[in-house]
Amino acid sequence: VGDKVVVLARSGLWQEVVNVPASQTFLMPEGMSFEEGAALLVNYITAYMILFDFGNLRPNQSVLIHMAAGGVGNAAIQLCKTVENVTIFGTASASKHDSLKESGVAYPIDYRTMDYAEEVRKISPKGVDIVLDPLGGSDTSKAFHLLRPMGKLITYGVANLLTGQKKNLMAMAKTWWNQFSINALQLLHHNKAVCGYHLGYMDEEFELVGGVVAKLINLYNQGKIKPKIDSVWPFDQVSDAMRQMQEKKNVGKVILVPEAPKEESKKEEN
Repeated sequence: VGDKVVVLARSGLWQEVVNVPASQTFLMPEGMSFEEGAALLVNYITAYMILFDFGNLRPNQSVLIHMAAGGVGNAAIQLCKTVENVTIFGTASASKHDSLKESGVAYPIDYRTMDYAEEVRKISPKGVDIVLDPLGGSDTSKAFHLLRPMGKLITYGVANLLTGQKKNLMAMAKTWWNQFSINALQLLHHNKAVCGYHLGYMDEEFELVGGVVAKLINLYNQGKIKPKIDSVWPFDQVSDAMRQMQEKKNVGKVILVPEAPKEESKKEEN
């Protein structure tokens, strides 16, 4: 009682009172803000497990990070920087490239105006060692063909399904039709690995996830990782917060809080 904790839950966190099993709570380190705590677990557990547990990231390797300015993307960039001489390619709109360079992305690529696969090949003709794929559809196939021998593709989302405010059945059908498929025999010939990751289905893996959280908190305490907060919104502005992401304006995590910070409330009164 009285401990400050961060929590993992599959759903139900956009409310003022939350019940979760004690096994899904983790002590916050001193000096961490609640906003940082909200931004830490899902993004950094995902980035850590796909980079290190599946990706086996090692010094002198190269990584392609899609949606590099988002929550998982920023986490992955910071975690890559904990390994010596890792070359990072990151896709994002051009307005976010300066921020990505400051974060450690060697080669930001504007996916809206360029073919990112061609751009990667210009710099690294053999491709990259690891591709983090939150896109799905035809981009998963492109990712596989961008891998060097012994490379690893980790797919962890299907963002290509989301094209606007409403469901787009054509986009869903196109993404489904173009979904990457490969059999075991083909993998033998390519000398590559394909992995799938979904943190939401890890809710019974307390020891596994707890071990990752302990490593992340240690990295936070060492100053090697720090959640990047794009903006903070009270619950009654949730539609504006969602629009921030939908319009792809965010660099880092969009955070919801139960009510506006008191300082802002005072300014409005004045």
